[in-house]
Amino acid sequence: QVQLVASGGGLVQPVGSLRLSCAASGFTFSSYWLYWVRQAPGKGLEWVSAINPDGGRTYYADSVKGRFIGSRDNAKNTLYLQMNSLKSEDTAVYYCAARFLYWGEGTLVTVSS
Repeated sequence: QVQLVASGGGLVQPVGSLRLSCAASGFTFSSYWLYWVRQAPGKGLEWVSAINPDGGRTYYADSVKGRFIGSRDNAKNTLYLQMNSLKSEDTAVYYCAARFLYWGEGTLVTVSS
């Protein structure tokens, strides 16, 4: 049974940091491209970042480039998103996905003073 469980969300002040995690099971984690996607209140899905199977290549949306860092630990079947210099517009539910085939349930990040 495939599972992707995102965690680490919460309330943070502007310019603060959070680290999201996504623990995976039920598929060959190390073979999959992995993604973070977010959905802000009242808006559609927005792709945030991508990472290749060995973690050597990462890609980011322009809106987060230079502030967010994606990484993975294939030994732990876990995907990460380090989010720095957070802005109010980063407020969203963050989802992790594997090849856009498998999706986690999301974790809410709220950036507010």
